Amino acid sequence: MILNNKEKRIKRVRAKISGTTERPRLAVFRSNKYITAQLIDDVKGLTLGFASSETIKDGKPLEKAKLVGVEIAKIAKEAKIAAVVFDRRDKQYHGQVKALAEGARENGLNI
Repeated sequence: MILNNKEKRIKRVRAKISGTTERPRLAVFRSNKYITAQLIDDVKGLTLGFASSETIKDGKPLEKAKLVGVEIAKIAKEAKIAAVVFDRRDKQYHGQVKALAEGARENGLNI
């Protein structure tokens, strides 16, 4: 199997990052239209929470990303999760990915 650069980068990042029950992985996926975030326990193979910008109607992409961060932080609080491992996949920590992380931090999630 031949991997392109994007797939290699994702594989390299995932080799170093793993979520546990106490500190799950906050996986961020950004498409051209939406941004999503998941809380994942890699040990058990479970998704503990999910938030997406698909349900948010108004606002610019950065505002929507920040609201997704706020929503995922609320979900984490309900599940009694205080800290997460941030997985940005192949994206730079810039723009929407950064806005999502800042929104989660401002609402009490330790990244």
